[in-house]
Amino acid sequence: MNFEKNENQHMIAQMVRDFAEKEILPYRNKWDNEEYFPVDTMKKMGELGLLGIYIPEEYGGSGFSYFEYATALMELGKVCGGVGLSVAAHNSLCTGHIYYHGSEEQKRKYLPKLASGEWIGAWGLTEPNTGSDAMRMKCTAVRDGDEWVINGAKNWITHGLSGDVAVVLIRTGELLDSNGITAFIIEKGTPGFSAVKIKDKFGVRASETAELIFENVRVPHANVIGEVGQGFKQAMQILDGGRISIAALSCGVARGAYEASVKYAKEREQFGQSIGKFQAIAFKLADMATEVEAAELLTFQAAYRKNNKLGMTKEGAFAKYFASEVAVKCGNEAVQIMGGYGYTKEYPAEKYLRDAKLMTIGEGTSEIQKVVISRELLK
Repeated sequence: MNFEKNENQHMIAQMVRDFAEKEILPYRNKWDNEEYFPVDTMKKMGELGLLGIYIPEEYGGSGFSYFEYATALMELGKVCGGVGLSVAAHNSLCTGHIYYHGSEEQKRKYLPKLASGEWIGAWGLTEPNTGSDAMRMKCTAVRDGDEWVINGAKNWITHGLSGDVAVVLIRTGELLDSNGITAFIIEKGTPGFSAVKIKDKFGVRASETAELIFENVRVPHANVIGEVGQGFKQAMQILDGGRISIAALSCGVARGAYEASVKYAKEREQFGQSIGKFQAIAFKLADMATEVEAAELLTFQAAYRKNNKLGMTKEGAFAKYFASEVAVKCGNEAVQIMGGYGYTKEYPAEKYLRDAKLMTIGEGTSEIQKVVISRELLK
């Protein structure tokens, strides 16, 4: 097993670091304070190939593997969890769903626009009253000739307001029927399709979140992804891969908190010496460093299996569960190490902690990851 990053990973890591230092870091706090989603910055990342990293070149993507994808998200997470989340959601959810399950016509129509950043993508599964219990969704689609009429709402949708196209999971059959959910592609501007921004989030505030509303929205049958009734199965497969992206982003947030803590521990002096020389602080840093390394290894293990088309449901859940919890722990320890300064926005520790918490919730909570893992173990 080779633990070294490949040449492409080193190249992408440096490219993302350079971009983030110039285009994200100077505006990070402003975007966070104002809950501003930097669409122009997203489009610049599209120009760099970061919005279609693993999409083949024939569809306008960069044609890399999940190793390069995870590496890019780790680097973004070190700077801003909100921007990183938007890149993860765009790639893994909307773009990924069309790539893995769409028809050739759908791929050629949508993927070049998504991979280039010309269009921003959204993906909708969760509803106001259904989170983990997705099969109780109330948003419905009824067929009317060559069209489907959609009514209902989706909630907590990344890019729900600014997205140019959304892949949405909608009930087309009976309640609780896993074969009664279908995936639809819905373009912005479709009559009856609207969105409302969700405000005052705790963290990842530079990533836009919205509620999607469908009022007699008519969508052509040609916009169904795959077969009618196969949406839930598609969504579970998409989430398997999406958990790698959240794991990678979590690793980035955790490492950002850790590196900020090391820097502070070297510079801050108390009792005539840097606080890093006190065992209480040094041991915190040792724990953080060890767990970040372990989280990264779990993430790249899942990415390896994804690259090689091996089963990775369990491995993806391992990575997402462990890395997201490590991110919260590292954010919390960073605040503790920086003391009063860590509790202010003058230093980055509190933002790492706020951004990290979402990682334990989105794309399957930590509790759901335990359900997935235990089911895999007990098969």
